[in-house]
Amino acid sequence: MKRIRIPHVFILLTSVILFCSVLTYFIPSGAYQREQRSFGELTRTVVIPGTYEKIAKHVSLEGIVFGDPVEDQASPVSLLGFLTAIPRGMESASDIIFFIFIVGGVFGILQRTGTITAVIQSLLSRFSHSGPLLTVVLMVVIGIGGSTIGIGEELIPLVPIFLIVSQKLGYDRIYGFSLVYLSSAIGFAAATTNPFTVQIAQGIAEIPLGSGMPFRIGFFGFCMILALIYLFRYGLKIQKDPTQSFVAGEDDPISEGQLEKETLRASHIWIVVSCMLIFVIVLYAVQTKGWWLAEMSGGFLAMGLVATFFSKLSFSEAVGSFVDGLKDMVVAALVVGFARGIQVVLMDGQIMDSIIYYAATVLRHFSNILAAEGMLVFQSCLNFFIPSGSGQAAVTMPLMAPLSDVLGLTRQTAVFAFTCGDGFSNIVIPTSGVLMAMLSLAKIPYEKWLRFVFPLFLLMMLSSALFLAVAVWIGY
Repeated sequence: MKRIRIPHVFILLTSVILFCSVLTYFIPSGAYQREQRSFGELTRTVVIPGTYEKIAKHVSLEGIVFGDPVEDQASPVSLLGFLTAIPRGMESASDIIFFIFIVGGVFGILQRTGTITAVIQSLLSRFSHSGPLLTVVLMVVIGIGGSTIGIGEELIPLVPIFLIVSQKLGYDRIYGFSLVYLSSAIGFAAATTNPFTVQIAQGIAEIPLGSGMPFRIGFFGFCMILALIYLFRYGLKIQKDPTQSFVAGEDDPISEGQLEKETLRASHIWIVVSCMLIFVIVLYAVQTKGWWLAEMSGGFLAMGLVATFFSKLSFSEAVGSFVDGLKDMVVAALVVGFARGIQVVLMDGQIMDSIIYYAATVLRHFSNILAAEGMLVFQSCLNFFIPSGSGQAAVTMPLMAPLSDVLGLTRQTAVFAFTCGDGFSNIVIPTSGVLMAMLSLAKIPYEKWLRFVFPLFLLMMLSSALFLAVAVWIGY
């Protein structure tokens, strides 16, 4: 692991796009039929099991360079298709990209009001002699948010704040980054009511939403305890010997100006209470009213207006702070668009459905427990190409649910394999836009994060495999 040297995130993702483009020449093309289905307030396009058909490939010299589409045939990705995959990925992910920009701008306003600094100073004053207790409180609260409502992208602008917390407690950037990212990612994977993974998957599998809750809550608690122990051990190690830090010797990205003393005032409290209320309303509406990123962005803009009002900032100051916050999100937002380019080329070459079809065919030949573990491995690998929980659920669950019937597994077990495979791989795959965006914001090289988190990833996958075996054994 120490010898791994990962290039800049844009180079890395572009290389993956190129690799996937080449795959479109070698992996057979094919497609399932699809239909629109509603799951509560959400509507998704899902595949229809048993409808997979191979599609002949059309390869020509012109097609290799510029593309040469032929009706009823698949065309491998051309050079032009590869070059345009990134801008088309940005276009496809425009809702997420602009959401990140807006949230970053609003947090710029909150930072300008001094609210964030004042709250941090208050927390550090209260827990100054108990870093582990503060770690538990922060990770459990964020983990519950990830497990229940699927928070993820919303936390991107908080990365610098948690780096400040970590630095003040005597830890390094990886520790601070883990407080915000690792806790939400573990919670997202150990989903209890996550509307973007478990609820969509249960809806597609035609099992009651929210069913199997005791098993999921137990799994969530087990995973959070593992993550806390892992982070505590790392924190103790670097406190005793700072040279043991994976980012030892690197420049600290936090400027001293960000650590100036700010007294918590009544205006700060009003801003915090108002923003929390707006945030709760937005998250409730996401689950009950079908709100998505546009409406969520509007909610964050409302937070910015409320903060401006209570802090008595002038509109010029507020706009200037918004622009400054937006600038900080440029790389983070663009990473999401680059990552989406991978999915673009797989769909262009029409090999995505083929990968799913052949994996499902192989799983039919295994025993119950091995088949369930195979589902876990398959979902983890597929997440490299479809790093989207709801997107992966819509593509794979229509196949995995009936496959579980054939294999003698419960559909609840198939859903559990999906949520674990989709979720835990997010902490290591370089195609996860959220991970790479947050790493770039924290200025943590991907290879150093990988060195830190890979043993925990293996622990989480082993835990998932064990719980999955128990699920098969008890008929969960």
